[in-house]
Amino acid sequence: MLEKFNYDNKIVRNFAIATVIWGLVGMLVGLLIAMQLFKPEMNLGNQYTTFGRIRPLHTNAVIFAFVGNGIFMGVYYSLQRLLKARMFSDMLSSIHFWAWQLIIVSAALTLPLGLTTSHEYAELEWPIDIAITLIWVVFGINMFGTIIKRRERHMYVAIWFYIATFVTVAVLHIVNSFQLPISAFKSYYIYAGVQDALVQWWYGHNAVAFFLTTPYLGMMYYFLPKMAQRPVYSYKLSILHFWSLIFIYIWAGPHHLLYSSLPDWAQSLGVAFSIMLIAPSWGGMINGLLTLRGAWDKVREDTNLKFMVVGITAYGMSTFEGPMLSLKQVNAIAHFTDWIVAHVHVGALGWNGFLTFAILYWLIPRIYRTEIFSKKLVAFHFWIGTLGILFYAIPMYLSGFTQGLMWKEFTPEGMLKYPNFLETTLQLLPMHIFRAIGGTLYLTGVIVMAYNLIKTAKSGVLLADEPAEAMALEPAYAPNGSEKTWHRSLERKPMYFLALSLIVILIGGMVEMMPTFMISSNIPTISSVKPYTPLELQGRDLYIREGCVNCHSQMVRPFRSETERYGEYSKAGEFVYDHPFLWGSKRTGPDLHREGGKYSNTWQYNHLMDPTTMSPGSIMPPYSWLGKQTLDTTTTVAKINAMRTLGVPYAPLYEQQANADLQQQAELISANLVKDNITVSSDKEIIALIAYLQRLGTDIKVGNNALQPLK
Repeated sequence: MLEKFNYDNKIVRNFAIATVIWGLVGMLVGLLIAMQLFKPEMNLGNQYTTFGRIRPLHTNAVIFAFVGNGIFMGVYYSLQRLLKARMFSDMLSSIHFWAWQLIIVSAALTLPLGLTTSHEYAELEWPIDIAITLIWVVFGINMFGTIIKRRERHMYVAIWFYIATFVTVAVLHIVNSFQLPISAFKSYYIYAGVQDALVQWWYGHNAVAFFLTTPYLGMMYYFLPKMAQRPVYSYKLSILHFWSLIFIYIWAGPHHLLYSSLPDWAQSLGVAFSIMLIAPSWGGMINGLLTLRGAWDKVREDTNLKFMVVGITAYGMSTFEGPMLSLKQVNAIAHFTDWIVAHVHVGALGWNGFLTFAILYWLIPRIYRTEIFSKKLVAFHFWIGTLGILFYAIPMYLSGFTQGLMWKEFTPEGMLKYPNFLETTLQLLPMHIFRAIGGTLYLTGVIVMAYNLIKTAKSGVLLADEPAEAMALEPAYAPNGSEKTWHRSLERKPMYFLALSLIVILIGGMVEMMPTFMISSNIPTISSVKPYTPLELQGRDLYIREGCVNCHSQMVRPFRSETERYGEYSKAGEFVYDHPFLWGSKRTGPDLHREGGKYSNTWQYNHLMDPTTMSPGSIMPPYSWLGKQTLDTTTTVAKINAMRTLGVPYAPLYEQQANADLQQQAELISANLVKDNITVSSDKEIIALIAYLQRLGTDIKVGNNALQPLK
């Protein structure tokens, strides 16, 4: 029986508007932090706009606000049409939209305030994490409710990727968000050191996989054939692409931790599966590009298809480069450098950005029942956006190669050729200027797109409830054997599909993480490693608040170039009390794991107040407010108790004397500064941060090539 119903275009329109707005905001913040890396004055002289605080604002705005809203826009549009059904609940759609925007606003408010967990791509504190979980459940109920009431029996390939996205992001977010709250906006991760690093990069890599990749592959499989008016090249290839991708991807996270203190077996697993990942990734790229066979004349004429082709090509480039970067020989040079920044942005600007733009240009005229306002502006956006990617990526590749090679270069006499880290930093400034130019070009294209879409919408009228009709879903019937293949059968059973996807993605995570958590010998302890003093613990939280981990690593790798520059390489047992770990992923400044005792308290004070006094030409912003703001010691008791709960061996009832010990250590540092004519009260935040920096890496020393406790 033919049934009449309406597609909900209003929710699609809402997510489209949010995509454009948050895209502009996220990219504008990105341009600001790009300029801060060659012109420190762009930190704007206050604590809320420094690179360390707003870099996570940029990443969260682009990933979860721009791309996130773009995902929901594409899913809500395509899902209804693939299933021939309106979304399960208009109310759930509305709750999803408004709550997601509220979460984004919460992130925009809390991150500049320094309310952060420090985990990359997961910086939001625990109340916001809970809100994300609840809204993700709302999205899941709405999606699966729609799938269940569908009028199309078989689930098309795009829906497979949507299902995998939903279930995997849920698992990643929950596992990576296990925290012990100590206040409304402060918590400590229950994992420490090596375990925390493994969980974070299992999450971090797979957030890229299942938030920035799989939903966009689903949208590629829907929108590309629609734009080209051609069927997907290969159904069989799409099956192989999907299952191999979601199984292999989940194993690759440890390639972010090569040459670190992570056990070698876990690093090797990450490398092996990263190399295997080339096959399914390129399978998806090939399936997309070959869909355009016989339609290249249309590509030449249709700028939307140009966006799609460049976007899919960028996906192929990124997913080839990623496995190459996981090779230890390449990673030894590339890790911690701008090479990784280039790699990430080829994917983000090319794959995510260009596919989003193509979908917006294709979708908005259709739901407003009009033509695009200006095809010339669409073409201008494509070319200036492509030019922006080139101006961004090429200088960052050159910068990354320069960094990696300068850090490792020795003179014929066997000495580091560039022992001063700042020498490398100054060499990169022209490349960072070009990067900012590329970002400006790309942002200009987005501004032009926003104008074009606004004019397009004004020239038409939104068809909020689009009439449609389809046959009601009849009981399953297979007239011939072709309907009885295992996968065709699975495509009819969404809950089985969900369960199988869950099993496939859990295997890799469990195999990698369980031994590290359950076998103590994987993380050997060092007897001389002791918990942080109360003052050091407070200083560590200030280090996290200011986002220092965004520029400084705390992981000396076992290379001669690094041990010559920084000191003894880092050991797993040194991090057993670190909640969270702070190994970092980028060295805009030098590694700090052996910072303790390297410089005097006076040097640290002057460097924090005005970095250029100690390091002429430094691009680090001054942290003058640390010398003015009083340290909040009312949280000390809660922090000591929380750490004890997490297994840090503070003595029973130690919290009762913690602040007295804190004050005593602070007064010693303050008195030491007075000797150099620096008068600063012992209750100021800068004293606590100095205490933490002076502690780093001092729990062990090396003598006769053996670890020995400090005396």
